[in-house]
Amino acid sequence: MDYRTAGVDVLAGRAFVERIRRSVESTHRPEVVGGLGGFGGFCRLPQGLRQPLLVAGSDGVGTKLELAQAHRRHHAVGIDLVAMCVNDVITSGAAPLFFLDYIATGKLAPEAMAEVVEGIAEGCRQSGCSLLGGETAEMPGFYEPGRYDLAGFCVAVVEADAVVDGRRIKPGDRILAVASSGVHSNGFSLVRRILSDHAVEPELPLPDDGRSVIDALLTPTLLYGTLVRTLQEQRIALHGMAHITGGGLPENLPRCLPAGVHAAIDPHSWARPPLFRWLQETGQIPEPDLWNTFNLGIGFCVVVPAEAADEALTACQDSGHQAWHLGEIVSGDPPPGATLAGLPR
Repeated sequence: MDYRTAGVDVLAGRAFVERIRRSVESTHRPEVVGGLGGFGGFCRLPQGLRQPLLVAGSDGVGTKLELAQAHRRHHAVGIDLVAMCVNDVITSGAAPLFFLDYIATGKLAPEAMAEVVEGIAEGCRQSGCSLLGGETAEMPGFYEPGRYDLAGFCVAVVEADAVVDGRRIKPGDRILAVASSGVHSNGFSLVRRILSDHAVEPELPLPDDGRSVIDALLTPTLLYGTLVRTLQEQRIALHGMAHITGGGLPENLPRCLPAGVHAAIDPHSWARPPLFRWLQETGQIPEPDLWNTFNLGIGFCVVVPAEAADEALTACQDSGHQAWHLGEIVSGDPPPGATLAGLPR
């Protein structure tokens, strides 16, 4: 009996590390010290910072992995993993510095795992952060052969006096919505239940969309780091930002607001994308559950002064994102039983 017989192939693991080396090193910023393969990754802080603060975040992809693995869409969930972490830390105004991943699998499948890491590297390149290292663990008997789980960890940096924490938000500020690419990486337990209970054919054309249902569902999460950097470079005052993940707008937008104010949104300011209409109709999802589960087409929100709203909107659109005026900040508490004003009941 040896380790390989028990289900762990050490030599295959070493070969896998060599295979992904080029993808990993393609993400390295000038601050990275050393290469891949050590017990830890080294990274300097960017030069010129006066009072740098590190901002850290961790997340996974959730049960979207079930669909992605069943349909062999491994590259896309690598991007998702980075996006779920990066999109959180940038809400503080921080610039992503480096990223670490953790992949656990029943048996190492080099082709699939390489696609995952290449997707992670692609997400890091889009975000301007280094894939500093990670861990791939074979765990036979714990995960089924061919199955894997992902976790990601992102560290970003921001000047102490440039932190965006919502404290400057005041009544009259405008809320801009930035479009999502679809469901992103939240709500997939409900999505999978709909597909299963209604025996949906995944390759079925999605009405009014042009893609199949599975293509629409497995579209990678959009990354918003470049957008935030563009707004900062144009010196647009960012009073608050929110990443719209699990819990939708009702749970995530209030997270960036200080006490004494609430958000009033216009639910008619955008057309709900076909994918969400299809999910609601197919699954017969009540309207409140829809709002509290999915992003409904909004992946990110930015709160800016009223006088900067049009400039910020133009900057969002010029950076390639669909964006629109979603609402404004008003004083006082939200309506009883609600976290936002304007939500349909």
